[in-house]
Amino acid sequence: MKSTARRQSYGVKGAPYAHPSPTTTLKRARSAPYIFLLPATLLFALFFALPIGYAVWLSFRKVKVSGLGLGSGARREVWAGLENYTDAVSDSELLHGALRVLGYGCIVVPVMLGLALLFALMLDSEKVRLAPVTRLAIFLPYAIPGVVAALLWGFLYLPDVSPFYYVLDRLGMPQPDLLDGGPLYLALSNIAVWGGTGFNMIVIYTSLQAIPAEVYEAAKLDGATPTQIALRIKIPMVAPSLVLTFFFSIIATLQVYNEPTTLKPLTNSVSTTWSPLMKVYRDAFGEGDIHGAAAQAVIIAFATLLLSFGFLRAVNRRQKQEAAR
Repeated sequence: MKSTARRQSYGVKGAPYAHPSPTTTLKRARSAPYIFLLPATLLFALFFALPIGYAVWLSFRKVKVSGLGLGSGARREVWAGLENYTDAVSDSELLHGALRVLGYGCIVVPVMLGLALLFALMLDSEKVRLAPVTRLAIFLPYAIPGVVAALLWGFLYLPDVSPFYYVLDRLGMPQPDLLDGGPLYLALSNIAVWGGTGFNMIVIYTSLQAIPAEVYEAAKLDGATPTQIALRIKIPMVAPSLVLTFFFSIIATLQVYNEPTTLKPLTNSVSTTWSPLMKVYRDAFGEGDIHGAAAQAVIIAFATLLLSFGFLRAVNRRQKQEAAR
C-alpha cells in the first residue's frame, strides 16, 4: 500500500507530481474560448473591419491642390467633412445606377427563388427519378465562376456567333437584340438566375429533407393530395429557408458587378456606371477620385445594411404576430 501511494504521488523520475490548483484550472477554462476565437477575430479585423474603417476614413478627406499642382506639397489630403457624401447623394449617375439595379432585382429575385422552390419541391417528391443526378445538374451552374458564366452567355447573345440566332435565322423567325435596350435587363437577369438558382435550391431542399416523415404520413391519412401537402405543409415549414435565400439574394442584387462589367465590351448599352459598384470602380481607378468613391461605397454598404436589417425586422415582427395568434 505504501509503495502504491508513493508511485502515485511521484513522477517517473521520482519528482513529486504537482496538480494544478482550482484557480489555475478555472482561469484556463475561462481563457479557452478566447484562444479559439483569436484566429477568426484576427482575420475579421484584418480583412473586414480594417478595410471598412479605412474606407470610412478616406470618405471624410479630399485632395487639395495648390497652384498648378506641381512640386512637393502641391497636392495634399485635407479634412472634407460631409462634402464627399453630399456630392455622392446629389450625383445623378449614382441614382440612375441604383434605379437600374432595382429593376434588375425585381426580375432576378422572384424568378430565381420561384425556380429554386419549384425544383426543391420536385426533387423532394416521391416519384422523382435520378434525384442525385438532377440535383447536381441544377447546382452545377453555381460552381462556375460568375465572370466565366457572364462571358459564356455574352457570346450566346451575340448575333454573329450565337447558335441560337443561327437557328432563328434558318427558321425565319425574328432575332431580338438581347444586348440593347429593355432586353438587356432580361439578358443580365438570365445570367444571375442561371447561376444562383442551384444554390438556393440546395438550401430549400435541405430544409425539406429535415421535415419528419410522420408529418407527411399524417397528412396522407387525412386525404391530402401531393399538391396540398406542398402548399400547406412543405412551403410553410421551409419559410425560414425562403427568408434566408431572399436575404442573400437582396444583398447579391445590390452588389451586382460581374455580369454588366463582363458584357460591357460586347455592347454599347452597358455604360461604366450601369450599376453603383461599377461607378465606384470607375471613379476610384478610372478618374482617380478615391475619396469620392469611398463615400459612395460607404453609402452603398449602409443602404445594403439598412435594407437587410429592415427586411429581417419585418419578418421577425410578422412571425411574432403569428405566434401570438
